[in-house]
Amino acid sequence: MVASEFPPCGWDLCQQGVDHPERELHRQTIALLSRLDENQRRWFVAHEAQRLGYGGDRLMAQITGMDEKTIRRGHSELAALLVDPPVATVRAAGGGRPPVEKKPRRSKQP
Repeated sequence: MVASEFPPCGWDLCQQGVDHPERELHRQTIALLSRLDENQRRWFVAHEAQRLGYGGDRLMAQITGMDEKTIRRGHSELAALLVDPPVATVRAAGGGRPPVEKKPRRSKQP
């Protein structure tokens, strides 16, 4: 995957195109997140936000585009030490978009 295919970092300095020391780290973080499933993304971003300390949730939300509520959910899951056993699927039963009903094709009339 080419770097331009990743969503851009939402941090102010990255948006302005200012060259700063964290720019490459932000790009690598976004590239890593693109290869994780949604649970793993939430846990990783929550872990990084904890590592950053005060303001980490907001900063990681800006960098990744992830909602702060989702990051807080990751914090609570990490606090529970992921005691639930791993599941075979990413989404819970009934999660995700509802299936789209396909309409039958009409034949063209001459």
